[in-house]
Amino acid sequence: MCAPPHTRARICGTIAYVTSTTPRPRTPASSVPPRLIATDLDGTLLRDDKSVSERTVAALAAAEAAGIEVFFVTGRPARWMDVVSAHVHGHGLAICGNGAAVVDLHGGPGGHRFVKVRDLSPATALDVIGILRAAAPGTSFAIERTGGVHHEPAYPPLHLDPTVGVAPAEKLLAAESDCADQPVLKVLAHHPDLSPDAFLTLARAAVGGLVEITRSSPTALLEISGPGVSKASTLALCCAERGISHEEVVAFGDMPNDVEMLTWAGVSYAMGNAHEDVVAAASGRTVANNEDGVAVVIERILARL
Repeated sequence: MCAPPHTRARICGTIAYVTSTTPRPRTPASSVPPRLIATDLDGTLLRDDKSVSERTVAALAAAEAAGIEVFFVTGRPARWMDVVSAHVHGHGLAICGNGAAVVDLHGGPGGHRFVKVRDLSPATALDVIGILRAAAPGTSFAIERTGGVHHEPAYPPLHLDPTVGVAPAEKLLAAESDCADQPVLKVLAHHPDLSPDAFLTLARAAVGGLVEITRSSPTALLEISGPGVSKASTLALCCAERGISHEEVVAFGDMPNDVEMLTWAGVSYAMGNAHEDVVAAASGRTVANNEDGVAVVIERILARL
């Protein structure tokens, strides 16, 4: 059985790992005081063991105390946000699913509430799945809905949470599906043989602008969102609601799904462990996630206030 559907609010919007050698930090110049910090989680704020260091917890709290909002902006689904739920302040919101949802974390573990959903239509998802099956034979798919994840039999086993349903993607997306009333947040596509970047390049060329395709995994796992849906576009909407301009945002990331956000933000930092495309997109660079690279920059920002 599927979990009950969550509250929906439709909105519109437009808008290869490098080596672990510690880079020389690069600090971009900015004359605009920051009003919001937007940070990715895995490989960025979180250490490799998925913990939040005491130094980072203190830096986040100090930023909020100084009047700088902190937004977690991640590819994770809402149900994986318990790792940072205790560290949200004030607004309590996080952007999940690469921009597909804005989630209120105040309810604590199991009590997260969807505030906004930017879903992917099942018809478009089916079109994309058909294109990728033809372009990259052997691809298997999973469907991430607001109520949980569903996947095909050939899709790699899931370890972090239970599967809601297993069936061919066409059946999982059918109008008569038991979960058809739950919005589709994203489609996941896995290939057993292609390299991660080669799969991403192939998929983008095959699909064109029909959807947004990115990746955040070290494996050949693509994340497919609705057209115009990204971390950047949803963050822009949240900032607009607060009267915050992109020049007043400082962003952090490490993987290709962070590139648009880092490009949009007035000041942005690639982690020391970041993908080469992220390094090219960011205006600055900090040390790796295991060295508390986000906290290092926040401390530097607060010292200048």
